[in-house]
Amino acid sequence: MNRREFVKNAAVVSAGTIALSHSHIFAAGNQKMKVALVGCGGRGKGALENFIEAAKHVNVETEIVGLADFFESRTDEAVEKFGVSKDLCVWGSESYKEIMKTDADVVLLVTPPNFRPVHFEAAIRAGKHVFMEKPVAVDPPGARKIMEIGEIAKQKGLAVVAGTQRRHQLECLQTKSAIDKGAIGPIRGGAVYWCGGALWYKDRNPGEDDASYMVRNWVSFAEMSGDHIVEQHVHNLDVANWFIGRPPEMAIGFGGRARRKTGNQFDSFSIDFDYGDGVHVHSMCRQINGTYSRVSEFFTGTDGATWGSGPGKKKGEGFARQVDVADVPYVGSPYVQEHVDLLKGILENKPLNEAKQVATSTLTGIMGRISAYTGELVRWKDLTENEQSAWYNLTLKPAALDFENGTVTAPPDDIAPVPGKA
Repeated sequence: MNRREFVKNAAVVSAGTIALSHSHIFAAGNQKMKVALVGCGGRGKGALENFIEAAKHVNVETEIVGLADFFESRTDEAVEKFGVSKDLCVWGSESYKEIMKTDADVVLLVTPPNFRPVHFEAAIRAGKHVFMEKPVAVDPPGARKIMEIGEIAKQKGLAVVAGTQRRHQLECLQTKSAIDKGAIGPIRGGAVYWCGGALWYKDRNPGEDDASYMVRNWVSFAEMSGDHIVEQHVHNLDVANWFIGRPPEMAIGFGGRARRKTGNQFDSFSIDFDYGDGVHVHSMCRQINGTYSRVSEFFTGTDGATWGSGPGKKKGEGFARQVDVADVPYVGSPYVQEHVDLLKGILENKPLNEAKQVATSTLTGIMGRISAYTGELVRWKDLTENEQSAWYNLTLKPAALDFENGTVTAPPDDIAPVPGKA
């Protein structure tokens, strides 16, 4: 389908609805939210399901006006799942551009993280509210771009909610409230974990080009995912930044590769994040089958300690110091709640903007990865301020635009960075 046909079909499907500016999207009582999805894989279809469920909780009707993916087969799966016309589908490396031409109110960005900064900028400049999955970049320039475009979203009054769903999870919200009220005293240190089995991987098909292979096998390449310290462990790092109230000042650590089957990522990382003022958080993440699993966060304060999801009791009970914790409106799933909060912000003309916080947590993971890959001490200012730093302009290749330009060359499989030589 060419661009003209796609835009025409999208307009026909949504004909008869009133077009309103985003700053007054519900001012006239319009209770229909038009949504489009960029990235129709498993998480993408799940995010769209979560959005539709969330809309029911705020009494808003939804209408799907666009589906995009790198692969046509993925859009076909979404068509079957959601019962919409294939006329709404576009595919290919530039298909996201067609989605931005639709009259979607909200765009869900759920592609491999490598593409997120480019897609996010396109959505905000097109005037769309955005939900974007974590992480939001794979390198320092990409993370800074998310922060930059997030500020433009604020100026435009557009909502930006990220897939760091612990910030929308009841237990974590209650624990954060308790800590803020002194339940364990000021945080002095902690540990964060994402230790589990290996994720899926894809072998290269006979005759498959590098671009297709890397997109299909994106969780195996640091250039596509940021490595699992960024792609998966970002959740735990986000909780640490959130609870402590700032990003770390520096990181030093190590990791290695022993059992992965494809790509160039590490199996494990162990990082010391120094938050300044004597506060250190140990970060441990691992993807190795047959090993002990732990996915959690633990914090020690001057007067006690707690897991990130609390001591197992609500309203402050079980903490070292008794505090009152307010009830938090909650629909039962953080994956749905994050979309409820997105929609409420739009409805009340008080749009949430989580761009900076998710970019900060993404960059925290990137800082740890750089330290482990190189064996060097990496400072936060090296990624955000010091333009003379070797890491400030570090850009992983192939980058998003290489896929659009047809200039993708995949790194060799099973060759990982070597500390001291990387």
